[in-house]
Amino acid sequence: MVQLIRESWAEVEPYSEEVSRFFYGMLFSLAPATRELFPVNMEVQRSRLLRALVHVVQMVDRPDELTPFLQQLGRDHRKFGVVSEHYEAVGTALLAAIKKYAGNSWTEAVERAWAEAYTIMATTMTNAAAADEGPAWYNGEVVHHERLSWDMAVVHIRPDYPVPYHAGQYVSVEVPQRPRLWRYLSPANPPSEDGTMEFHIRSVEGGWVSRAIVGHAQLGDQWRMGAPMGRMSVDRNSERDVVMIAGGTGLAPLRAIIEELAQYGDNPQVHLFYGGRTRDDLYELRNLQQAAMSNPWLKVIPVLEDDPTAQGAEHGTLADAVTRHGAWEEHDVLVSGSPEMIRTTVSRMLVAGTPLERIHYDPFTLD
Repeated sequence: MVQLIRESWAEVEPYSEEVSRFFYGMLFSLAPATRELFPVNMEVQRSRLLRALVHVVQMVDRPDELTPFLQQLGRDHRKFGVVSEHYEAVGTALLAAIKKYAGNSWTEAVERAWAEAYTIMATTMTNAAAADEGPAWYNGEVVHHERLSWDMAVVHIRPDYPVPYHAGQYVSVEVPQRPRLWRYLSPANPPSEDGTMEFHIRSVEGGWVSRAIVGHAQLGDQWRMGAPMGRMSVDRNSERDVVMIAGGTGLAPLRAIIEELAQYGDNPQVHLFYGGRTRDDLYELRNLQQAAMSNPWLKVIPVLEDDPTAQGAEHGTLADAVTRHGAWEEHDVLVSGSPEMIRTTVSRMLVAGTPLERIHYDPFTLD
């Protein structure tokens, strides 16, 4: 099954944009009511579907990682009002889309493999959703909004009830300025006593939600947040040291993990590669360097891609800087940033000799 799925997906992946368009067109035709679950602008949703599919294909033979991911996805989808009947329409649309673009590689055996895989996926997601006794989403109020620059803001949310997330996880959020446009954001702090969550948001080109938050979020705004997702973490009981690789606001989940580790005296050695185009992009560098001064297990390496005269930093992309130091074969590697940065960095590390099972990242990032 694994081989058939991967081989057929290799045929389909060059047409991934067409696949996602066909999938949603078919889904809305089979189950018109599902259209109301999604925003008018479907561009980001289509991209998110592809990332989820790629992630599933990559982990299809690693059930210990795939199952928790699907369980989290099932719990998160409760916020849309998804019911079991929707999964049948999704499965029909997905197989139809893959079949259309698989060409001659689509056989009865391939169809059975995808159908079996989807049945397992849907069952795992629906069971997790049914078993979750928590709310489908959490309400929270904006209690702090600070613009660090024209395109960057820090926002604090105080939920009505503490969101049960762990440092390194992310949550989907819906803001009043952009109804139904859910986006994934990572808290930049570990859970606090009063439940306050800190988010770092950079306005990105074409980012309807990020631009709305940076430019127009107001104190008192009510946000909705879905169930926590993601499995990035540091095992303090492991004998392996850690490499963290953060691009821009991808620092947020790694910062939360570092802040949590700082509560303990004995930790693995952590090398944090923190990258941006220029030094101005490294908005948390000073705070991180101060943290490193009082925590000898932490080493911070600034990386600048487009600031060749700057001192005290490595130059080039994060992929350049990290692989310049070797393959990190005996380390656990956490990567967080834009999809492009993650893709490039992971690819370069694999070529350099980093074992795939040592590299950890989440499929959903800031859109």
